[in-house]
Amino acid sequence: MHDDEITDHDEVRFALTSEAGLNDALAFPFVYAAIFLVTLGPVAEWGWRWLGFELVGKVVIGLVVGLAVGWLMAYIAFRSRQQALRLAEQGEALLALAAMLVSYGVAEVAQGYGFLSVFVCAMAMRSQARRHEFHEHMHGVVERLERLLTLVVLLFVGIALTDGALEHLDWRGVLVGVALVLLIRPLSGWAALAVGRWRTAEDVHRPLARRERAITAFFGIRGVGTLYYLSYALSEASWTGERWLWATCVFTIVLSVVVHGVLATPVMAWLERDRARLTDSSP
Repeated sequence: MHDDEITDHDEVRFALTSEAGLNDALAFPFVYAAIFLVTLGPVAEWGWRWLGFELVGKVVIGLVVGLAVGWLMAYIAFRSRQQALRLAEQGEALLALAAMLVSYGVAEVAQGYGFLSVFVCAMAMRSQARRHEFHEHMHGVVERLERLLTLVVLLFVGIALTDGALEHLDWRGVLVGVALVLLIRPLSGWAALAVGRWRTAEDVHRPLARRERAITAFFGIRGVGTLYYLSYALSEASWTGERWLWATCVFTIVLSVVVHGVLATPVMAWLERDRARLTDSSP
């Protein structure tokens, strides 16, 4: 395979997909913290339990399971001695779904975080033969599945909008949604990406990396996972202002879908044109 099989456009999409997985993976400990605060009282009553097991223990279990499953899957797909098992050569992109289900199931049985295990498993597989086009095939399968499931969820969100989902939305909820989409998300994303470098100093396309970081920082996930976590939290305890929480959550998702949906295609097209211009002008 050629080293340029995976393009800069792909790196932006991989980064956004990875970030979505990491967000979902790391949200659960803090959901539990909120549930414990409501059901168990002061932090002194449950703080050490949460820190030791919910935050550290389950995270470690998820990491270990994800690494083990990811390494095993990658070894089979790329380096197995049995040609029939080297799925990368056969283009069996459904391996991505198998890895996702296995890592999630094993982690949950082991009392770890399944979402975190799936994320780590994906990163472990991605690190093996990084430039192999098989990663692009697996990403395409997962992306199409994600779009389908997201479309179904957004369909139900649209139905909820017609049934008064935003009835209890007030200026506070609007402020929270706008701040998350236009301020908190871009600034936190840029700060996180600015810590590392995507390319070496010798890379002739280094100026483009800054634009990639800006695009990745701005285009966040739609927040559909918030529906799951909010549902889980509300099912575990009684909360005040439940309708306001739902309204704020739905408003933020709709705002993200509109803003990011409208801008995604022209921005990605501009990135590709800029990439081609820099490539043509490089010696």
